Formats: sequence, C-alpha cells, structure tokens
Amino acid sequence: MKISEVMTTEIEKVTADQTAREAAQFMLRADTGSIPVCEGDKVIGMVTDRDIAVRGVAEGRGPDTPISDLMSDGIICAHEDDDLASVAKRMSDEQVRRLPVVDSDQKLVGMVSLGDLSRETGGEIAHFALDGVSAPGGDHQQ
Repeated sequence: MKISEVMTTEIEKVTADQTAREAAQFMLRADTGSIPVCEGDKVIGMVTDRDIAVRGVAEGRGPDTPISDLMSDGIICAHEDDDLASVAKRMSDEQVRRLPVVDSDQKLVGMVSLGDLSRETGGEIAHFALDGVSAPGGDHQQ
C-alpha cells in the first residue's frame, strides 16, 4: 500500500514570516502538534508546539516571533508513492511522529502520522515506527 492512500490531504501550513501565535492557532484548529512551514507548495521546515514552547517561550520570545526563528529545517519527507513499511522505517530512524508527504516535484501533498499508519495496518507498522520514535532522544524534529 502506498502512503498516498493513508495520508491526510487537508493540512494547515504556515510561512516562515508568520508568527508563533498564528502557528499555534492553526495547530489548535487542526488539533495537531506540528505544522509544515512552506514557501509556496515547497516544505522548508516544520514547527511544533514544543518548538513554540521551548525555542520560543522558554527563551523569552513573544507570540509575534516569526516562525523562521522557531522552526526546524532540513526536514525529512515521504514521497506519495512510498510504501507504508519504508515510511515507518524512516519515521523510526529519524525519530519523528509525523512526516510531510511530497509529490515528484517536491510539492507538499499531505502529512502522514503514526495514527495514519496504525489505522491502516492494525498497528503493526506503526508499532515498529513508535519503537524508534520512543527511543531516548525521540521526536527531536517533528
């Protein structure tokens, strides 16, 4: 099964010049802990609720801090034609719970989470990924 069959396609995204407040509002509305940062349709980073709290609030930054100051860059993406097992392995290896999904032109087309993998495989593949994500130092990027 391809990741495009299980990914979420209606996703919120932010730009690097939007604020921490705007990203947090998008996360609240979408009920998610991370959101891709894009230039047009290209993923340039991710920002998480943890980034806002740790890189933002803990360092004394306010809600109007630009996302570019808080986001993680060098993001690992899945490709829409990747199979579930390879994506689960990538998530495990990179210790992330969510991955942006891009097409052959590197344009954002969706997001895949451990929950998406779990629903489609009865938990087997997601359990494999979660083992890596949960290892010490896990979920460091997304």
